[in-house]
Amino acid sequence: MRIAIVDDRLLAVEAVRRVVTGVPGYQIAWVARDGEEAVRRATADRPDVILMDLIMPGLNGAEATRRIMATNPCPILIVTATVSGNYGLVYEALGAGAVDAVNTPVLGGAGAAYGADALLAKIAQVARKARPDGGARARPSFPCTKPAQSLPPLVAIGASTGGPQAIASVLAQFPPGFPAAVLVVQHLTAEFSSGFAEWLGQKTRLPIRLARAGEPPQPGTALVTGKDDHLVVTPDGTLTYTAHPTDTPFRPNVDVLFDSLAAHWPAPGAGVLLTGMGRDGAEGLLKLRRAGWPTFAQDRESSVVFGMPDAAAKLGAAVHVMPPDQIGRMVLARLRR
Repeated sequence: MRIAIVDDRLLAVEAVRRVVTGVPGYQIAWVARDGEEAVRRATADRPDVILMDLIMPGLNGAEATRRIMATNPCPILIVTATVSGNYGLVYEALGAGAVDAVNTPVLGGAGAAYGADALLAKIAQVARKARPDGGARARPSFPCTKPAQSLPPLVAIGASTGGPQAIASVLAQFPPGFPAAVLVVQHLTAEFSSGFAEWLGQKTRLPIRLARAGEPPQPGTALVTGKDDHLVVTPDGTLTYTAHPTDTPFRPNVDVLFDSLAAHWPAPGAGVLLTGMGRDGAEGLLKLRRAGWPTFAQDRESSVVFGMPDAAAKLGAAVHVMPPDQIGRMVLARLRR
């Protein structure tokens, strides 16, 4: 695997280089010292993965990510000195198309790099997501059982690469007192979930918080997955988390949520699949359509990566294909009718 490093700090570059070259089959494609150089190098020589710092002179990592994904898309992993200290830029970069984020390893005694395992785990996960089959694995099956009690309409949104901004664009169309419950699945590790919910809350008018096991979705509130496990709806209309499938790189998984809704939720509002690498959510969206749900997918022009919406369109899972803001407005209009 050819891996590029983008960082203006010499010690950080050396720490990352030692971690990467210590793995058989990994090699350094090139090193860039700032965002502008990274954009140029990515255009001339596309690597398998780019490890992108955030804070650099001139063009920062979030904007460099945006430009690379617009001109020469490539899996980008944010590797920065402190993820927790840069949440604003982290979510900006994720919205621009970065796949994930991790702290930069730090050189210690005898040449050891502290934080190496975390970086290598993220690189391996990015590589699995980029596989042609999308890392697809068998999913749990949900026997069709509808709860007896009346349930509100529900809008289910799934996204991956570039998803944060697309999700915000959909939710921004929903007013306070929105008549449906909202569930959001974004491929994002649990360590970022609270910050992601807070970031979304600053861009929308709905109350947004993490989904808790045992609670029912409520109209007018958007619940975001809060664990690395998969969010599902149970036969009694409440939420829970499941670890299965355990071997998928896409966690939390969109298909698993959509499958459970098709089986257990009798009051459809809309199924929405947004920008993302791979094909997670496409088959689940088809199940929702077959269960009578209106289904939507983001269009190619507005997607950072058209993989997931494209897979849904090719399956015939998406009735409507359009930009996220139009999806939000059309969902709202349908619910008001």
